[in-house]
Amino acid sequence: MVSQIKLGDIVVDVVLKDIKNVHLSVHPPTGRVRISAPKRMSVDTIRAFAVSKLNWIKRQQAKLREQERETRREYVDRESHHVWGKRYLLRVSESEEPPSIELKHSRILLRVRPRTGGQKRKALMEEWYRTQIKSAMLPLLAKWEPLMGVRPERFFVQRMKTKWGSCNCKARTIRLNTELAKKPPECLEYVVVHELAHLLEPTHNARFVSLMDRFMPKWQFHREVLNRLPVRREEWGY
Repeated sequence: MVSQIKLGDIVVDVVLKDIKNVHLSVHPPTGRVRISAPKRMSVDTIRAFAVSKLNWIKRQQAKLREQERETRREYVDRESHHVWGKRYLLRVSESEEPPSIELKHSRILLRVRPRTGGQKRKALMEEWYRTQIKSAMLPLLAKWEPLMGVRPERFFVQRMKTKWGSCNCKARTIRLNTELAKKPPECLEYVVVHELAHLLEPTHNARFVSLMDRFMPKWQFHREVLNRLPVRREEWGY
């Protein structure tokens, strides 16, 4: 069941679920606020929790409003794209050969069949970014699983609108956003450690912070770097 509460001019979406703890999130691009709460929790208790977090909510909304947005991509020659934090110029060529993508010096070479439109070019690029994440994930898991003493059952890479990553603790699965392939490699590593830590502690409580401090002492720096980088321009939603 979804309902809403108002805190002045801030509207909070409230979702009652079969969970044990309250989860608060602020979603891009406009800063919509969402609270997931246990089914047994009263509206008054949820409101009191939201009020106690009001300053944090406003800070997160301010950050989202200030965050730089990418320009809309058309997937044409000499358009700027990023791979692992570096800028490349797109070079599109047409041939009857199967589509392919290659990094060469400061260019991304996108080979497509004649009359391939922008949407198909976009899909090819997004799938290529997905394969980049999957390839980079394997050595990261090999590094961090023994250090942290955890192992996910499966991991997925997909386009995600509101998160860099997520963890399903019950199924022991991890999901990562394909957009991470555009960011510096350190950002992907931070998100991987963050989600693995959730297999040890599902919430963002003091124990979770302690785990992150132990395994990745500079994690907050990496988080700030990631959150300052431009994000994809599109219509966001749940």
